[in-house]
Amino acid sequence: MQPFKYDLKKGEALAEELKKSIYGEVRFDKGSRALYSTDSSNYRQVPIGVVIPKTAEDIVRTIEICRKYDAPILSRGGGTSLAGQTCNTAVVMDMSKYYNKVLHLDVEKRLVTVEPGIVLDTLQKHTLPHGLRFGPDPSTHDHCTIGGMIGNNSCGTHSIMAHYHGGGSRTSDNLYSMEVVTYSGLRLNVGYTSREELEEIINEGGERGEIYSKLKEICETYGDQIRQRYPKIPRRVSGYNLDELLPEKGFNIARALAGSESTLVTILSATIQLIPSMPHRQLVVLGYPDIYEAGSHSSEILKQKPVALEGIDDMLITFMKEKGMHPEDLKLLPNGTAGCL
Repeated sequence: MQPFKYDLKKGEALAEELKKSIYGEVRFDKGSRALYSTDSSNYRQVPIGVVIPKTAEDIVRTIEICRKYDAPILSRGGGTSLAGQTCNTAVVMDMSKYYNKVLHLDVEKRLVTVEPGIVLDTLQKHTLPHGLRFGPDPSTHDHCTIGGMIGNNSCGTHSIMAHYHGGGSRTSDNLYSMEVVTYSGLRLNVGYTSREELEEIINEGGERGEIYSKLKEICETYGDQIRQRYPKIPRRVSGYNLDELLPEKGFNIARALAGSESTLVTILSATIQLIPSMPHRQLVVLGYPDIYEAGSHSSEILKQKPVALEGIDDMLITFMKEKGMHPEDLKLLPNGTAGCL
């Protein structure tokens, strides 16, 4: 298969119209395109150009103009993806610089509405004074964004805490609703949909009704196979979450969109569920003869409902010694070639 190429002359016209139409930054120069050609993976794909939106209207207008010029689009957060998800021959929209605000915090209902470019740790600074936090937290929590976490359907070390005290271990399990926009320009508020609301939306017709009707058709056609064959594991993050469209799951389009990696919609805002932040914590480090025994014992540890669980092996310790990282802390580890903490 030949790689996708975009006509450079069309790209120049696209850039000029974008510059005249949005408040945010439009970067189609070679340096910016090179900067956005990579993420935390080994992949490299030079984008058509980069847009750094400041408002929701910037995003909607960018998509409208890209559609006019037949240009693909791709949302980008912190660029922490490990499989090239934020690299493509497309107009990359970097949400992290400006489009990163907390829009509303409901402490009583434990809900917070945010723009997708907000960094996870920044969000936690807003919620922790209220004794609340977002459960899933990847290791890149100091620079990954909520929009990226929804796109990846991220988990993280403390996803266990979300599993025991929240909706579940994945970001999708803790996603309440979203405002999204399609490539056609349709803006939608999606989330839990009752049977009555679903039929009402379908009967209204139009593009929105057509989308809901087709999603319902997928569910009715393949529902039994989805129930039987979708893996029943707490951290399944591969593929589309079609099981969230089942009637017993509440036909939750927001959760069905989580993990779709910008292939279906662009997120304008997201309302996510928070969990209580544990005020006191203790760290326990267990040593094992090897990583396999450590892994086999993890099910016993999980019965204690820890807030986090991580496994390490001797390779990690070796690398730390070679780099001289925290040598004083290594002395605190128990004997063995693997551990759980």
